[in-house]
Order: sequence, then structure tokens, then C-alpha cells
Amino acid sequence: MTKKIGIIDYGLSNLLSIYRAMEYVGAETAVVSEASEFSRYDKLVLPGVGAFPDGMNMLHERGMAEPLKKHAADKKPFFGICLGMQMMLGMGYEITETPGLDLIPGKVLPLPSYDDQGNVNRIPHVGWEFIREPQPDSWKTGPLHREHAHNPYYFVHSFYVVPDNPDHIWAEADFGNMKFAAAVRREMVFGTQFHPEKSGEQGLELLRQFVLL
Repeated sequence: MTKKIGIIDYGLSNLLSIYRAMEYVGAETAVVSEASEFSRYDKLVLPGVGAFPDGMNMLHERGMAEPLKKHAADKKPFFGICLGMQMMLGMGYEITETPGLDLIPGKVLPLPSYDDQGNVNRIPHVGWEFIREPQPDSWKTGPLHREHAHNPYYFVHSFYVVPDNPDHIWAEADFGNMKFAAAVRREMVFGTQFHPEKSGEQGLELLRQFVLL
């Protein structure tokens, strides 16, 4: 299968790190800024930093939302990172209620300011956290493998995703005494809240496995 991967440039992401990471793991990689070019790529990556409404507005302004949905509907591999993953959900609640791509039904909520003991949570959540399988065999197929639980991954976020279907939670991590979805998956649609391109060798190995799908 082709290793040619399109990294989507919609004006709200840091493309250099993910571009270099994809090249490092052996992918033929290109930055794609026109929706008409999506069909040329077997796999697409949607990175992102910033606010959910801004990201969705920019996807719509560039005519990218519907072609992204078609790519996923055609069962072609699709990987969202950080805000890119959040926009795969159905509805975001950052600043204002904003519909997402709805590739994975669910919502994007703010991290709680306090834990269930009344202690103040530090937001944004920045730093290294271990991930784990939410249930046995969650990583039986796909880019994540049990070896990926041996090292931490780099997170920086103030919102988290809550899929409607728990089976779409691909990996979990901890924020204070709360567990949250660190990654989501539905068929060939994958997303991570953490940044694999900034997570050392284990992050690069995750990207390598995505390239090899």
C-alpha cells in the first residue's frame, strides 16, 4: 500500500514537526492546502493547535470539511492530532457550541477546574503521561501496540473528548484523579490528544505504524 501521506494545512497548525516526523519514519509526505488534492493521498493527517471554533471555521472556509468526511467514509486512513482529533468529534463546547466533523460521535468539553476532592487542577494540562488500553484487545489491531504503554507521551491541552460510544476510546490517560480519552478510533479514523511527533521514539513508532497501514 502506498505510503504517500497528505498533511492538511488549513492555517491553524504547526506543520513542521509532524512533517519532519513523517519523513523520518519513511513516509512520502506533502503539505496539502487545497481540498481538491485530498483524493491524491491514501492517508491524511489533520494536525492542529488553537480553539475548536477557529479550526472548524477555517476548514469550512477552505472547503475542506466535506472532502475530509468523504475520505473517512471511503475507509481511507485518517489521523487527527490534538485539535485535529477534537474536530473529529460531533460537537465542541469551546467559547461557543460548534459542530465538528462528526467522524466519531461525541463532544469536546473543558477540563474540570477542580477534581472530585475539591483540589485545583492545573490547566492547561501540559506534560508527559502514560497511556493504557481502555479494555483488553483495544490495541489488537491498528497502529497502537502494548509496547506503546511503556513510555509516556507529551500532552498540551485544555479540552478533552468524550465519545458517545465507549468502544471508540482507543487509549486512556490520567488528568489528576480523572481518566480521559487520550486517543480515539472508529474504523480507519484515528486520533490522539497527545502529540506523537513530540513524544520521542514511542511517538515516532506510532506514526510509523500508521504509515504502514
